[in-house]
Amino acid sequence: MKIRTLVLAIMVALAATFVAEAQQKKADKVLIAYYSYRGGNTKAVAEYIQQATGGDLFRIETDHPYPQDYNALTEQASEELEKGVRPKLKRTVPNIADYNVIYIGSPNWWGTIAPVVMTFLEGHNFAGKTIIPFITHEGSRMGKSVNDIKKLAPKAKVLDGFAIRGRNAKNSSEDVEKELKALGQIP
Repeated sequence: MKIRTLVLAIMVALAATFVAEAQQKKADKVLIAYYSYRGGNTKAVAEYIQQATGGDLFRIETDHPYPQDYNALTEQASEELEKGVRPKLKRTVPNIADYNVIYIGSPNWWGTIAPVVMTFLEGHNFAGKTIIPFITHEGSRMGKSVNDIKKLAPKAKVLDGFAIRGRNAKNSSEDVEKELKALGQIP
């Protein structure tokens, strides 16, 4: 009888250990979801975040690409933002529930995130997750991106995030690492 009790106690302890390890792995699961226009600035920052955190990359893409001509792009983006248009996504993250820390990357378009990033935020459940915005820009920094993300993912904890100047993005590894340390995301 004592052996049976001892074996049962060991099995319960092992099960508790496995559950704790599984919860820790889920707690450490990081997703870096980003939209990057043709210059690839936001993509470069996303890749530096991936290198520093070991997270999974997900490229947010529209069903129909934005215009290659910059003037046509800015006109379309302005119109989409003004009218609340949400471009369709090429694909979504099927296992978003597996992640608890999600970096959201976008260029700053007209003072906020790209409309396709808005579509992404509206199309996923971020309840209980931590969102860390990162924005590429040419002078407007974060704009109202953080406030807009909070509105689109109201049940998430949205940190202040950080901005990287677009022309410096492809050489911003050290800046990204410094920002991640300041946010307490890496040692």
